[in-house]
Amino acid sequence: MLMAVLLVAGTAVRVWQVARIDDLTKADAIVVLGAAQYSGTPSSVFEARLDQAALLYGRGIAPTVITVGGKQVGDEYTEAASGKNYLSEHGVPADHIVAIEEGSDTLRSIEAVNAEMNKRNEKSAVLVSDPWHSLRTRTMARDDGLDAWTAPTRTGPAVYTRESQIHGIARETGALLWYQLTHFSADFKYTAGQ
Repeated sequence: MLMAVLLVAGTAVRVWQVARIDDLTKADAIVVLGAAQYSGTPSSVFEARLDQAALLYGRGIAPTVITVGGKQVGDEYTEAASGKNYLSEHGVPADHIVAIEEGSDTLRSIEAVNAEMNKRNEKSAVLVSDPWHSLRTRTMARDDGLDAWTAPTRTGPAVYTRESQIHGIARETGALLWYQLTHFSADFKYTAGQ
């Protein structure tokens, strides 16, 4: 019982620690993990991620931004396409954005990104998501063979309140432990406003 408590607590601390890291090392690509979009308009969660990616692109962190994410039944746009449109409207040249219009959860999105980057002979990526999502995303990317690090958003609903921060850490602690035990995704799309 004590070991289980220590494992959960240690994982939660590690989720919190990695959430605080902004690694601005140059990479082949900036990868924006998808989140909800509504008829092509990114949700506030997704918008915060896209704004962070645009900032990183503007600082010359990578020559390419990759948006990733499929769509829900009935959607007109994919997360990737709405992300690409948003970024191109906010100063990132469209020919420097790659939209990977697949991936219904973090693991499938990372696998799709890795496949595309392999085709492009690219290996390094700075991952942009919510702070609490960073460790799990980075773990999955590295497990899939990418040289990956994180520069999470510092704005948006995931960081607005202490309650949202605690919820994010708890959710990601459970999801990361599940992934490490099974190597399956624990994502239940959009359950946390994503």
